[in-house]
Amino acid sequence: NPLPGVRAGARQVESTVNGIGERAGNASLEEVVMALPTRAEYFGADTSVDTREIVRTSRLVSDCTGVLVPPNKAVVGANAFAHEAGIHQDGVLKARATYEIMDPAAVGCSGSSLVLGKHSGRNGVRQRLTDLGVRVDDDTFGALFEGFKTLADREKRVDDAKLLELSRAVEGRRRTTQSRVPGSPMAPDDGAP
Repeated sequence: NPLPGVRAGARQVESTVNGIGERAGNASLEEVVMALPTRAEYFGADTSVDTREIVRTSRLVSDCTGVLVPPNKAVVGANAFAHEAGIHQDGVLKARATYEIMDPAAVGCSGSSLVLGKHSGRNGVRQRLTDLGVRVDDDTFGALFEGFKTLADREKRVDDAKLLELSRAVEGRRRTTQSRVPGSPMAPDDGAP
């Protein structure tokens, strides 16, 4: 690992992009380059690398070589800034630095994402609905979240289209139920059942 060497005064590091290089064992460029500004006080070193080009460079190398980047690869993997666990989603929504020690934009990523799946919590689902322009009251959200959990148990991921479909279905059921309840704001006023 070259980082202890940098801390000890080394000013040159041999590295590879996506682990592709002339031999095994070279350090990951993206990990070394991003460790330095992330822990600047500790390492006391910097580079002239434009870090905003890291993700783009990684994708270019992947396209040219045909070697896919594992989704869980630090810094450049598809899941590097993705959060599915409810506690992580809640933490990221409240204080991003809790679970992201670097800004996704610093490496050329468009941002982090909340992946909706069976481990997602209420705050993550509510935020995604808000991002999609859907506003629901607490009662409707409770029913929607129950439906979400059922759907998420059946499917690995719940995409935006499925979440919107679920939202429309729950809202439609709620309106139908309210319109049948005498005295509700949506009930017909002509005395019809």
